[in-house]
Amino acid sequence: MTSTLTAGTTALDLSCARLRALNPDYPRMYAVATMADEGKRRWWQLSKGLEGDRVPQMWARALDDLDDPHAAAVQVATSLVHSVVGRVAASVVLDGRAWDPGFENLSIHMDNDCGIDWVGVQDETMRTLPDDDTVGMRGTLAVPCERALLVWTAHRCITSLKPIHRAVSRCAQVDWVRFSGLVGESVLGAAALVPVLTGGGEDVAQRRGQGMLDAFVAAGMPVRVRPRPIRSRPASATSFQKALV
Repeated sequence: MTSTLTAGTTALDLSCARLRALNPDYPRMYAVATMADEGKRRWWQLSKGLEGDRVPQMWARALDDLDDPHAAAVQVATSLVHSVVGRVAASVVLDGRAWDPGFENLSIHMDNDCGIDWVGVQDETMRTLPDDDTVGMRGTLAVPCERALLVWTAHRCITSLKPIHRAVSRCAQVDWVRFSGLVGESVLGAAALVPVLTGGGEDVAQRRGQGMLDAFVAAGMPVRVRPRPIRSRPASATSFQKALV
C-alpha cells in the first residue's frame, strides 16, 4: 500500500481522505485539518480559547435561536463534544486509527455565525493498530491492541472535555451527567452512521463504539446514562443575556 503513496503522505492524510469521502457534501463533518498547513484567521487553540469570549459568543448566538439559556448551553456543548469526540470516534470505528484529541493538540475554526465548522490538530501522529497498513509510515505510532487504542483515545478526550464542561457551565449550568450523555451520544452516532455511509462494517463499528464507551465509563464519565429531556426556561434568558454585556 505505502509504495503507491506520494512522498510525504501520512496516516493522518489517508484517514482524513477517507473521512471526507464519507459524506462528500459535508467533507468537514468528521475530518480534521493539519494546523501546520492552516493560517490563523478564525482559528483558536482549545487550550487558550476556553477562558476567553469564544464560548460565550457561541452560547449567545445559540440563545438567539433557542431563547433558553440551558438549551443553548447544551447546543454549544454538543458542538464542542463532536469536535473532540465525534470526529476521532469516526476515525476509530472506520479505520482503527486515532489522532490526539487532547486539550493541547486541538484548534477550533469558527464560521461567520459563531459556529464550529472545522477542527485542526497540532501533532499529526496517528495511533494505529499493530496490523494497520500505515505502520512504519511517518507520523504513525502502533499501540499494542484495540483496547489500548480505545482507552488511550478516551483518556485523551477527557483532557479536553473537562475544561469544555467548565467553560460551557459558566454560561448556563450543564450537569456532568447530561454532559457525559452528550459524549455517549457522539460516540454512538459515529458508530451508527459510519457503517451506513460506507455500506458495511457494522459489527466492527459497534464493537469499537462500545469499547470507547467502556473506556469512558472506566475513566469516570457516565456516558451510558440517559439524561432527562431539556425543559424550556425562557423567562430566565434575559438575565443571562445581560451578564454578557
